[in-house]
Amino acid sequence: MQTDPSHAPSAQTEAGAVVGLWRYPVKSMMGEELSAAEVTDRGLLGDRQFAVIDASTGKVAGAKNPRKWGNFFDFRATYVEPPERGTKLPAVRLTLPDGTVVTSEQPDLPQILSKALGREVAFAEAQHDGESSGAQAEEYWPDMEGLDFRDTVTEWELPPGTFFDLAVVHLLTTATIDRLRSLYPEGRFEVRRFRPNIVVDTEADLQGFVENDWIGQTLAIGDEVRLRITGPCPRCVMTTLPQGDLPKDAGILRTAEQNNQANVGVYADVVRDGKVRRGDKVTVA
Repeated sequence: MQTDPSHAPSAQTEAGAVVGLWRYPVKSMMGEELSAAEVTDRGLLGDRQFAVIDASTGKVAGAKNPRKWGNFFDFRATYVEPPERGTKLPAVRLTLPDGTVVTSEQPDLPQILSKALGREVAFAEAQHDGESSGAQAEEYWPDMEGLDFRDTVTEWELPPGTFFDLAVVHLLTTATIDRLRSLYPEGRFEVRRFRPNIVVDTEADLQGFVENDWIGQTLAIGDEVRLRITGPCPRCVMTTLPQGDLPKDAGILRTAEQNNQANVGVYADVVRDGKVRRGDKVTVA
């Protein structure tokens, strides 16, 4: 069953525990799995802090437009050391598809990335300047029934001063992954296809797309962090792309569209910052 809507607003419901934490230093590249992370009002410290920019258009490049950029998932980004609150972020280590390793401190990084991507690009850091207008990005919509657009490329504006799509934290439950697997057993539904920040291993009695019931509510994670669930996370062509040993599979997105309006997981804002750790208990208020 899903979360009981009859609970009083002040009641707290045990939802499960944190089983996975992920940070993606560079937008659209593979990231790093963590055992603990600092959560700020901008999400996990250092998440989506950098992006590749198309030098000819000024738009953010990424995996949402694979026809133009190829597979960004062949690139991996990690910090050379864990970021710490109140200090300058450390350099990012980037591993290219051919195994070459470079860092964000190299002055020739734009040239190296341009060669690897086959287009002239720049490497930019989010300014966290709410006064500026948001960066622009492109998204390719596959020819799939039920999506808002079909076989076309659209543009959208990222939140000002950031390289996030819509919100600073993306949360996903094991219940949702299990539900999708039951609906399309031939598909390989794995967390890494959906690129969440926080994965919650849900209680046994919570089944189905349980995050849908959390929208508008507050999640308490461990002793410190509080998140306000703001809305569903709409999925795109990225979920269908190959990465590592995962094959290309349009059925991943099609299953989400047919059964949950193409949503997988939810977005959240940070109500109270702090440290989150694997194993932290998660409750819904």
